[in-house]
Amino acid sequence: MLNEAKRLDESIIIDASNAILGRLGARIAKLLLSGKRVIVINAEKAVISGDPEVIIQKYKDIWEIHSRTNPRKGPFHYSRPDLFVKRTIRGMLPWKKKRGREAYKRLKVFVGIPPQYSKAKIIKMKEFDATKRLKHKWIYVGDLLKYLGWKGITEY
Repeated sequence: MLNEAKRLDESIIIDASNAILGRLGARIAKLLLSGKRVIVINAEKAVISGDPEVIIQKYKDIWEIHSRTNPRKGPFHYSRPDLFVKRTIRGMLPWKKKRGREAYKRLKVFVGIPPQYSKAKIIKMKEFDATKRLKHKWIYVGDLLKYLGWKGITEY
């Protein structure tokens, strides 16, 4: 228990609410590569900029891609927001190198706010706030994934 409390003190907890997913992911990838532990909460409230209809159609087309010979070999498409955001951040890391894989192990992503992080100091990325930054349409990750088959939020 003491070791977990120490890790929580060393971790950076970031709230993804209304944050632009690509910009947030790039910043998180940079923090991970510098050796920090990062915990992302409210993954379903991250934002993808663009026309919602075009974004939904794009992801439907991507989800049609799979291996015909052995589907267990991928590519894998996640319908849970935490795994979706985590996979997006993984794309910004040098995954084929050892330091990229070690950085990815230092990342945790959650839907909502788990009880153990509710009283911790949470960083809100105001410079990536879509409501102030974007002048055009956007869609929340949770709404996109509901169109693609996500059943809803899981309780802690």
